[in-house]
Amino acid sequence: MQPFKLVSKIQSSSHLLKFIFVSSSVCVTYLLASVLLVHNSKPPLHVYSSSQDAYAPTTMEHIVFGIASNQKSWPKRKEYVKLWWKPRQMRGCVFLESMPPNVTSGDDNSTLPPICISEDTSRFRYTYRGGLRSAIRVAHVVLETFTLNHSNVRWYVFGDDDTVFFPENLAKTLSKYDHRLWYYIGAGSESYQQNRLFGFGMAFGGAGFAISYPLAKVLAKVFDSCIERYPHLYGSDSRVYSCLTELGVELTREPGFHQFDVRGNTFGLLTAHPLTPLVSLHHVDHMDPIFPNMTTNKAVEHLLHAANVDSERILQQTVCYDRWFSWTISISWGYAVQVYSKHIYLPDVLPVQETFRQWKKGNVLAGLYTFNTREFHPDPCQRPTIFFLDSISSSKHGITSFYKKSYENCTLYMGSPRKLEEIRVSTKKLDLNYKQVQAPRRHCCDVLPSTSGELLDIAIRECNEDELIYMHA
Repeated sequence: MQPFKLVSKIQSSSHLLKFIFVSSSVCVTYLLASVLLVHNSKPPLHVYSSSQDAYAPTTMEHIVFGIASNQKSWPKRKEYVKLWWKPRQMRGCVFLESMPPNVTSGDDNSTLPPICISEDTSRFRYTYRGGLRSAIRVAHVVLETFTLNHSNVRWYVFGDDDTVFFPENLAKTLSKYDHRLWYYIGAGSESYQQNRLFGFGMAFGGAGFAISYPLAKVLAKVFDSCIERYPHLYGSDSRVYSCLTELGVELTREPGFHQFDVRGNTFGLLTAHPLTPLVSLHHVDHMDPIFPNMTTNKAVEHLLHAANVDSERILQQTVCYDRWFSWTISISWGYAVQVYSKHIYLPDVLPVQETFRQWKKGNVLAGLYTFNTREFHPDPCQRPTIFFLDSISSSKHGITSFYKKSYENCTLYMGSPRKLEEIRVSTKKLDLNYKQVQAPRRHCCDVLPSTSGELLDIAIRECNEDELIYMHA
């Protein structure tokens, strides 16, 4: 019996060793495979890594501005820049060809960006007949802004001296994108003809455009050699676009940037803003004051005051219906409210009213736009009753904005919205999260009971999941 027991023990030990060996091999193989998979995997586009810095939202401190101006226009247009520039939070330069008379780089340093003198660009050829060779100097602002060597930069943003930025919305918009990737972000012109002339894939410089840090770093290396190939182009933005195209980068469109290649009354554009944060306005010298009885500068300041209270809601369009009177009410928050005396379907409210004139006189193409438009009735009595922003108050309970009627010489009749004198709109401060910025949804509003026939109370809120915006029976 003893030999048998010994053999059994030896066999049992052998089986146990084999089991341990096989198990160990499987574990080692699994660990090696896991390491290889992690090492070779690449993060998907627009998805940030687990590093704390990448998860931190983009703020104004991560942005450096390059603003193109000139000695002649800066003394006047610096007043526009003062409206939005925040010296303690922002970095960048205004680039001039030379210092204006009786001005030093230290002037207005508490309210304006510092002045930088542009480098000499006379070595570059410019052959566009009738154009301005200063376009080369302005294009070179892209390179010179990068060489300022600021630290902790995610984005370089460029604009003109008459570009009015909405900084919080700019930072919120750029937060949608991974700043470690190559991005060229902006918008085209509102004019079909301007896009046709200069390129549908180009970010128009007056609207402002953004270039991510790693792309700007590479662009700076090749910029001078690149623009030598484009002496025949008209503008600065065409040169930047061409060099980015040579690098293989296309424009990422953000409709919150506005070139505003229109003239006159821009009411129709402002009251039909896209469902995205307002990032910029341009050509303010070519538009009528956006609020009645104000200068252009004061009118823009009035709009920016509303933006300082609730930046992300500014110009966001909300539509609701008054069942009792069959009114259609369109609110462009922080700017104006329009009350139509009839029921209008939502898709028919949203197109832009043609209150403005075309940018250039010419053939039929000059009057075509890149968005749907509708008639702005020549008879004021056939238009909606318009109420412009008067004042805003904010408390822990929410935000209340007041809109006063813009008077037109029209006859009143019972049930007409023209008997109203004021509209009061109640909201909560809008703070869009990452998903809401990526996939925005229009808000809903309710007409509230009112004790006065001259006052209309409205509350804006998020729509319910399956709520439709239409006239309820």
